[in-house]
Amino acid sequence: MSFRPEPVKLHHHDQLLAADPSRVVLRPFMIISEPRDTPYGHMTRAERIARAILELSPEDVERELEQVDHDFFGRHWQTHAIFMERYHQVLPMLGDLGEVDEQRAKLIGAYFSHEYSYAAAAMMNPSIVPHPDQTGVNNGSVKFVMSLRTVGEGHISSIAFREGVATSGNDFKLWPEPPFALAAQADHFDGEGGPVTVRRHQSAPLSGNVIFPITRPQKNGLEDLRLVHFTEDDGRQIYYGTYTAYSGREVSCEMLTTEKFSSFELRPLSGIAAQHKGLALFPRKIDGQYAAIHRLDAESIYYLTTPDRFEWNRGRLIMGPKYPWELVQMGNCGSPIEIDEGWLMLTHGVGAMRQYSIGAALLDKKQPWRVLGRSVEPFLTPIGETREGYVPNVVYTCGAMKIDKSLLIPYAVADSSIKFVTLDIKELVASLR
Repeated sequence: MSFRPEPVKLHHHDQLLAADPSRVVLRPFMIISEPRDTPYGHMTRAERIARAILELSPEDVERELEQVDHDFFGRHWQTHAIFMERYHQVLPMLGDLGEVDEQRAKLIGAYFSHEYSYAAAAMMNPSIVPHPDQTGVNNGSVKFVMSLRTVGEGHISSIAFREGVATSGNDFKLWPEPPFALAAQADHFDGEGGPVTVRRHQSAPLSGNVIFPITRPQKNGLEDLRLVHFTEDDGRQIYYGTYTAYSGREVSCEMLTTEKFSSFELRPLSGIAAQHKGLALFPRKIDGQYAAIHRLDAESIYYLTTPDRFEWNRGRLIMGPKYPWELVQMGNCGSPIEIDEGWLMLTHGVGAMRQYSIGAALLDKKQPWRVLGRSVEPFLTPIGETREGYVPNVVYTCGAMKIDKSLLIPYAVADSSIKFVTLDIKELVASLR
């Protein structure tokens, strides 16, 4: 009879994050058409709308703005400032409008904006890292930032955040969400593929900001951000995060870079590995190289290194499907975590009936391509209420965080919602074979 270790004891938390259609942001509404004959001449639909607004009387303009304010009161923050910003964004496509007063400019901006429920369909695939501001914590507590993949109309994925604090007593608390959410704004960028920098509105906390697709390769979503708190050789602390850009037809790997979660560079990666999903960086260089784990053959885990963190190519196969729970395919569940025994890597496996489960592996600290142990059985599987959702029989995470001797793991349930579990690290390591 083959050896089966004792199941790892899990502490399941009551906290649940679910789809929430009430969380809305103001987003650009694109009105594009070929020029056609209109009452104002041969022009595009966008130009026709702007010309019609210019012909309104001052009283009508004021009345229309008041109606917008009435209809959307209490749902957004700084709407008039956003309308003005949107007006200046669309101005190049409106032709020569001449002098436009502020009220008309706001109304034009309102016609080129819309309300978007960014988490109406699902909330899933989180990752978690220590917060850049650890002031005020003690007794082993750690402030954290958690990234969320939020899905709205059209199954468009965006990146949202939640902040909180975790304690060494296997407990945590999420900070309240602000009443309003704001979309991060993009700086000007050259080319359709990036890089591009987006900046969050400083008038709202991080938990109230959302990063939406900007470039053409990202058009249909920013998926599965794997955040890592990285220490550069000079001691500089920075946050990197790899994610999947989905154009609607093709996937590619990109990297988010930030220091304080106030501005974010989104940059495409190059090389053979950039054509695959799921690259996760180690939290520091290894032998002077950036290192990562990745899935290059759609079913196994590879170890990759590069002197340039934006170019990733081939790597060394370190482990493939072995046990029944992972026979279809396997991959990482976020960046490896450095512990005394080596690098602790969470893995996901796909088994019979396309069931996704979570296990772990221990990699050698100096030679991370050497596997010291792995899960014979997953420690987290879909059971009971965690079976049901948009994609049933799936539990999945994009990263966990070490809190003293424990591991805090936020994880997605059926591509629909997020739950939380903690476990003892030494107990998990002891279960690996």
